[in-house]
Amino acid sequence: MPAPTHARYKVVALATCLAVITHLDRACIATLAPGIMRDLGLTTVQMGYVFTSFQLAYALFEIPTARWADRKGTRLVLARIVVWWSLLTAATGAATSYAGLLATRFFFGVGEAGAWGCVARTFSRWIPRRERGTVQGIFFAGAHLVGGLTPALVLWLLQYLSWRQIFVAFGALGFVWTAVWLAWFRNDPSEHSSVNPAELQVIVADRAPEADHPSGLGYWRALAGSRNMIALSLMYIPNCMIFYFCITWLPTYLRQRHGFEAASLGLFAGLPLIVSMPGDLLGGVVTDRLASRYGLRIGRCGLGAASYLIAGVALLLAARSSSPITAAVLIAAATGMTMFTLGAAWATVIEVGRNQVGVVGATMNSVGNLAAMLNPLIVAYSVQWFGNWNVPLYVMGVLFVIGAVCWVVVDPERPVFANA
Repeated sequence: MPAPTHARYKVVALATCLAVITHLDRACIATLAPGIMRDLGLTTVQMGYVFTSFQLAYALFEIPTARWADRKGTRLVLARIVVWWSLLTAATGAATSYAGLLATRFFFGVGEAGAWGCVARTFSRWIPRRERGTVQGIFFAGAHLVGGLTPALVLWLLQYLSWRQIFVAFGALGFVWTAVWLAWFRNDPSEHSSVNPAELQVIVADRAPEADHPSGLGYWRALAGSRNMIALSLMYIPNCMIFYFCITWLPTYLRQRHGFEAASLGLFAGLPLIVSMPGDLLGGVVTDRLASRYGLRIGRCGLGAASYLIAGVALLLAARSSSPITAAVLIAAATGMTMFTLGAAWATVIEVGRNQVGVVGATMNSVGNLAAMLNPLIVAYSVQWFGNWNVPLYVMGVLFVIGAVCWVVVDPERPVFANA
């Protein structure tokens, strides 16, 4: 028999490019915030609501979009998502008022919702179990590398373009990706001419067989009542909290709380997501190797719990630090440890979600984002009422400790739906 082809790695490459564009479009607004606030006359609290409007919409529409992908496949659903968010990224540059900016960012969130759940669904059909943690690590590494480089890129572009023009330029990238995706990708490897029988056998060897996609009240009760679903959702809250802190208020925090100037701001504002890239890659490899040697419980949950404890302690120490560089490095370390768990988290979603992986991943992501949408407001009101930037760091530190306990509760061998 001929050696297996490697078409599945092209899927990983396309998904990683999707992640890159996503984080470029999401993260640029944090660095552009001072210019936006100046030109539109916005207060810190108003800008906090702009950040939150995206997260609210993103969280509310996660599950319906992923449910659609579970039932119909991800090819067309992901194409719709990318086209929508690309249009709204460009439209952000046309906002002329607070109300217009709020509406634009809300509909941006509506459009982007479900992307992560759709990617998890794609990987569940195309990637064998032994590679899932590694692949998820690669996927998130691409996202976080670009997210980390975005502040420096945006500061450089501001020498030549206005903040409005930067949004338009970034929005155009999604249309290129969509054209390539629709031309090459298919929902199942069995439908793709580049996948030979040997590779197909590798992919489907330990893949859950297709099953019906039930609906009705019983379906949603099973989802909401699953111990795994509850634990994964609560666990993901601090993950989302720290990520959105990094792409919303971190540049302003470093400037106002610790006095960083433009020369060093680009580096330290992007540092958490830059160090996340090796964390993503290493975490994905480590979770797969630990799972292979010691089982899923140690490989997924043990790794997650230990990493969360380290992240929580780092954030509590950062809040107490009076040294600008020490605080920035501790925040970066906490973020890196958080992203070290992403391979384990999303591989667990595939394992417990099975044929409902889109909905399971979207539920975890949705709950995390619904809670995390409060973080920009916690920052804004802490500064306005108390003149204190450290409250969100204390909140996130405690949530990471709680998240470590949730990791211990998860059983990656137990499906969320008994008939999945």
